Amino acid sequence: MHLYDPVQQNTEEALNEQIEASAKLRVGGISVQSREEISRRIEELDQEWDIERWLECNASFLAFSGLLLGLVRNKKYFIVPGIVLPFLFNHAVRGWCPPIPLLRRLGIRTRREIDHEKYALKALRGDFSNVVPQGEQGIHNIAEQAWEAARP
Repeated sequence: MHLYDPVQQNTEEALNEQIEASAKLRVGGISVQSREEISRRIEELDQEWDIERWLECNASFLAFSGLLLGLVRNKKYFIVPGIVLPFLFNHAVRGWCPPIPLLRRLGIRTRREIDHEKYALKALRGDFSNVVPQGEQGIHNIAEQAWEAARP
């Protein structure tokens, strides 16, 4: 982890390493595929929800539900947004809130982690000039070189 990422800083190092190793394995596995398959995987990565999107979606759902239930059922439900919103604020400021450990264990990645895999695949596809074409090295070396070229 070269750049500061609050979510990664607040995640167990072993889990960060596991998430990175999984992405690196995927890059290595697709390195033997066609340019079309690599492009398809890049498109999938463009659609992948990062941890911020998961948190925003879940927090807004809980807060809105609490407001709605507070209006139509019982005012005690107003406590739900009163709890959820400060946690969301804490996440914005410090990079941590209660769902983060669970989401990380489920493999939900940060945008930076997703982009790292995406740019490694772009390097494999030949989008960047600093990665040697596949015919000049072994497949494993190409995947490793692409992974390192995409490192933030």
